[in-house]
Formats: sequence, C-alpha cells, structure tokens
Amino acid sequence: MSENTIAVQSCIDRITRGDSEAKAELIQVAYERLQRMTRKMKRDFDRVGRWEQTDDIFQNASLRLCAALEQVDIIDARHFFRLAAVQIRRELIDLARHYHGPQGMGANHHTQMGSADQESSSAMPPAYDAAEVTSDPGKMQQWSEFHQAVEELPQREREVFELLWYHELPQDQVAELLNVSTRQIKRLWRAAKLSLHDRLHGEVPD
Repeated sequence: MSENTIAVQSCIDRITRGDSEAKAELIQVAYERLQRMTRKMKRDFDRVGRWEQTDDIFQNASLRLCAALEQVDIIDARHFFRLAAVQIRRELIDLARHYHGPQGMGANHHTQMGSADQESSSAMPPAYDAAEVTSDPGKMQQWSEFHQAVEELPQREREVFELLWYHELPQDQVAELLNVSTRQIKRLWRAAKLSLHDRLHGEVPD
C-alpha cells in the first residue's frame, strides 16, 4: 500500500473516531492524487477545457466531495477514492451539459482567431490551452456517454475500473485495496472493458 493511501486511511480512521478536523485534512492529503485524476478526466472533456481550468474544476468537485462526506460514512480508502471519482466525473458531465447543451455558450460561440501580427503584438496569454480545443463536437458527447456508462457498470467492475482508469493505480495495489488476487483484478478489468464496449455499441472513444 502506498504512503498516500496509508495517509488517506489514517484520516478515515480519525473520522470514524469522531475527529471533526479529519475530513478537511482528508482532502488535503489526497490533493495531488485527486488533482491528477481531475486533469486526466478533463482531457476526456476537451471542449470543457476551453472554458474551465483544472484548478476550478477540482475546486468545484472538492465542494461536491465535502458535501458527500457529510452524507456518507466512508468505510476505507478505496471507498473514498471511488466517491472522489464519482464527484469529479459528475462535475465534468454537468459542465459539458452546461457549455455544450442546445443553449450553452459553447454550442453557440465561435472563436475569432486573430492574425499573426495581432498574436505577435499582444502580450496577453491565451485564455485557454489551444491543445484543449477541438473542432469535433461528437467527441465530447462520446466521452460524456463513456463516463455515464462507467457509472452504470456493476458495482465490482465499476470499482476496479475507477481505481485503474481514473486513479491510475497499479493492478497489484488495487488487488491489495480490494483484498483479492491480481488475477481477479485482471478478470474484472477485462469484464468492465467488455461491458463498456457493449453499452457503447463498440463506440469507445480514444
């Protein structure tokens, strides 16, 4: 088990014992891991990246997570990581719908690109990373459907998929967290990918 996971579990143990400060510390302890996960998931919603920075998305997702922690009794580190993945995913899905729904500003906005002279003479940095802007409106919809399909996976498959895909944990560490064999993790990982392939009719985004 990694040092970060041990620290997360320590905070959860303190929460269980009634430590009122442990919930806030839990977010701080997991900050870097959760921010990396937000950045990874944001890449799947590349058109959201035009309007929102990773830090802002993470901040809003953290508020969702804090609210969820008030309503859910966290059992252990794996439960916390799964809950965090759900809150980040829901924040991104809501942002995608907000900006690119029929009345969203993203669906009705056209960026006027400046000339080379204008760009070279301006000292202002771009408002967003050009690498995050796509001209393919279907891709964002595909990723939205993908993340929604993840939420609908059977519980065990979803749990393994979230820990491997969103948290990017190695299979042996996931096996330790779930107290099962690495072989079983491989089987559940394969089953989850097949389920997503079927749910999305083979249209898994890349």
